[in-house]
Amino acid sequence: MALQFEQETYKIIGACINVHKALGNGFLESVYQEALEKEFRKLQIPFVRHKKLPITFEGELLNKFFVADFVCYDSIILEIKAATFLHRSNFDQTINYLSATGLIVGLLVNFGESSLKWKRFIHTLHKSV
Repeated sequence: MALQFEQETYKIIGACINVHKALGNGFLESVYQEALEKEFRKLQIPFVRHKKLPITFEGELLNKFFVADFVCYDSIILEIKAATFLHRSNFDQTINYLSATGLIVGLLVNFGESSLKWKRFIHTLHKSV
């Protein structure tokens, strides 16, 4: 069985790997965001940086919204971190973003470790895959 947006997530993770190889760990998230923008353009990955996404509750739109680090291919939320390790709260945040927005796939990527770490989430399963 094929994964949802398998090729797209593969390209996004590849771009993240390229950025991490070039910069290593130790920078702020904003540095990785800017570098990823350049890498996404180079690899022709469609994206919107700091995209405001509405949140609904019981079918009603809330006044509050969240700002995704990136939304790629109009379908994949990319949340990036630059932490020494990922916390369970980072996983929960990504899952909540998917649930609240109805988007299908989320990627949580951590540039803060010596080796790039990532986790893929699927909205319909409400767990990592």
